[in-house]
Amino acid sequence: MIKTLAASALLVFALTAPSFADEMKMECNDASMMKLDAAMKADTDPAMKDDVEMAMKEVDMAKKAMTDHKMEDCSMHLGEAAKHMMMK
Repeated sequence: MIKTLAASALLVFALTAPSFADEMKMECNDASMMKLDAAMKADTDPAMKDDVEMAMKEVDMAKKAMTDHKMEDCSMHLGEAAKHMMMK
């Protein structure tokens, strides 16, 4: 019974983890950056201060990567920024 339950939990995790990773990958464009920027500015929760600061750094790195035409890096940094903003 316990083995079946553990196997089921592992299967659920294995099936949902890739979709969560795909969800965190953001398209590298001005619209995505503006969306994250608006979320960071709207977040006034003092408990989120560190996460907002980290998200801002990630967005800055994404902007630089976009300027350098490194779209994969840009997308990765935007995804990291989004993760920080979701840590509520």
